[in-house]
Amino acid sequence: MKLRSSARGFLAFLLSLPALKADDWITYPSSNVCAPRGSTVHISCHYECPRNPNINLTVKDKKWFSQRDVDVKTDTDYAGRVEYKCSRPSCTSHICNANCTLSISDLRQSDSSEYKFRFKTYQVGILEYAAGLGVTLSVTDLEVKVSSPMRNNPSWVVLECHSMCGLAGNPTYIWIRNGQSAGEGMKYPGIVWSQYSYSCAVKGYEHFPSPSVCKSTPQFTDIAPG
Repeated sequence: MKLRSSARGFLAFLLSLPALKADDWITYPSSNVCAPRGSTVHISCHYECPRNPNINLTVKDKKWFSQRDVDVKTDTDYAGRVEYKCSRPSCTSHICNANCTLSISDLRQSDSSEYKFRFKTYQVGILEYAAGLGVTLSVTDLEVKVSSPMRNNPSWVVLECHSMCGLAGNPTYIWIRNGQSAGEGMKYPGIVWSQYSYSCAVKGYEHFPSPSVCKSTPQFTDIAPG
């Protein structure tokens, strides 16, 4: 806290200087976000900035940048898939606070990156604020992991709809058996007959299912009885 207070005083003193950068004014609820391919992700931040009570404060140039240091709203790789939602700053006599959320739809593997928020304030001079650390987004594909609970009955197996990282919000999974819907529920559908083929998807994104698996796939392994 002492370091943060010291930084505030330093910035207030230098309000007349242009293009001063600070990384102590932007915070993120989470440093890591995992989302399935094809879905929409929302990455949020809270930011604040010092205010001179005798001078009108204007907050402009609110932008999110990818790891390539490119504003994602102008990056052609994100064309038509990005939206910013930033609240109006709430100010006291000495400080202003606000939130800003980056939404990316139709997620692709190439969207996996670190995202950082930046903004500028205009009072006597121009101050630019940027966070040293950002939010790391991991875009994951699903896969079905298969195991046999009993060596003496390998026709029955246990399935798991698996992702490389933990998906937020406890999503509902859709199970597909032999190309047809087999119901929805948790990531473990229970013991099933291995002679069928199975795939899974996150509810709402059924058009991005995992590859199908069955007993003959290399992912199938026997588990010794406990």
